[in-house]
Amino acid sequence: MEKQSIKLGLMGFGTVGTGVVRIIQAHQDDLQKQTGLGIEIAKILVQDAEKSRHISSMNSLLTTDPAELLDNPDIEVIVEVIGGIHPAKEYILAALERGKHVVTANKDLMALHGAEILNKAQEKGCDVFYEASVAGGIPILRALVEGFSSDRITKMMGIVNGTTNYILSKMSQEGADYSDVLKEAQALGYAEANPTSDVEGFDAARKMAILATLGFRVPMKLEDVDVKGISSVSKEDIAYGKQLGYEIKLLGLARRDGEAIEVSVQPTMVPKSHPLASVNGVFNAVYVHGEAVGETMFYGPGAGELPTATAVVSDLVTVVKNRKLGVNGRGMVAPYKEKILKDDSEKLSKYFLRIVVTDKRGVLAQITQLLADKNISLEQVIQQPYNNGEAEIIMVTHLSAKSDMDGVIAYMEQMDIVSKIESCYRVEGGDK
Repeated sequence: MEKQSIKLGLMGFGTVGTGVVRIIQAHQDDLQKQTGLGIEIAKILVQDAEKSRHISSMNSLLTTDPAELLDNPDIEVIVEVIGGIHPAKEYILAALERGKHVVTANKDLMALHGAEILNKAQEKGCDVFYEASVAGGIPILRALVEGFSSDRITKMMGIVNGTTNYILSKMSQEGADYSDVLKEAQALGYAEANPTSDVEGFDAARKMAILATLGFRVPMKLEDVDVKGISSVSKEDIAYGKQLGYEIKLLGLARRDGEAIEVSVQPTMVPKSHPLASVNGVFNAVYVHGEAVGETMFYGPGAGELPTATAVVSDLVTVVKNRKLGVNGRGMVAPYKEKILKDDSEKLSKYFLRIVVTDKRGVLAQITQLLADKNISLEQVIQQPYNNGEAEIIMVTHLSAKSDMDGVIAYMEQMDIVSKIESCYRVEGGDK
């Protein structure tokens, strides 16, 4: 007789795990209608089975022994929401080895070891889905795999970290300093006590590595992503950006020209007219450009118990549907294209540059001549008094190579007339 339900093992019963249980309990009828099967939680792996929980009705399912999930032949799906690299990686590989399907929200693991996990899944004919690892409740990974399956993606650009977007939004709206807004974000629970992963761009970099791997079908690694965080962004940078028509965002960028790829995460000036410029607070948005479809944008909450848990359960529904159809293991495809990374001379962008110089005749001419010598032309220039015989020059360049801009900055640092290089940011999202 055909099974009436499918049993899953849940690894982790924290914020996201609790959300997964709540959704499965509340939506059981809908899930059965969609999949033709009930979804039953058989075991929940926790670190401490005696800890008080929000959902006490699950206490009888708690265990501290992973073998009760991995070695149980009745459990067909493992949902991993414990986070971190170890032991999550070992659990997932062990589950796949035993022919179990996997749903995970683990961005760190998928960014670092995604290719290995997907290859093991293909070898064993198992599903591995990880929609919740990027942008919370936004179904961006499924869109890349299914919605763009007949298109060729050339660019993905997005705000994929809610903490930094909250900080930059508040700085822009209130003219506040970075340090003050960071403290506020920590008090509200938007930022961790140690915010390094968020504010230095590492969280966003992991997500961009995942997006680039899926969107471009290449085995991107975290070390392939150029990363710069927001801790050096000042309210003056934001104010001058606004004066020139820009908002500043921590932007993830994955771009392909021909077969050559670049992936980066860094504070970036975005024209106020671009949709990403108006994405504020803890919201995420991912802009995707395909050769056929053109421009699309996905927007929504980037974190939280229920948005993330919704993505997990959505993946779980896909696993169950695939099982009914007999097509498990044919969804998420392991990367199969050769990875060709651009060198710095191939990475083209406009740049916002703010420097402090000696305030005397001919200095601006020297600066513009230096830029011209490096094949960099200027789109906008502002010169403002600074203090004590100094002036501030704010420039936006035309399209320039990263290698040329790096050369200009290195030369400026040796010039007597340049007191300080305050900031240099990419400008994205406008006309090229």
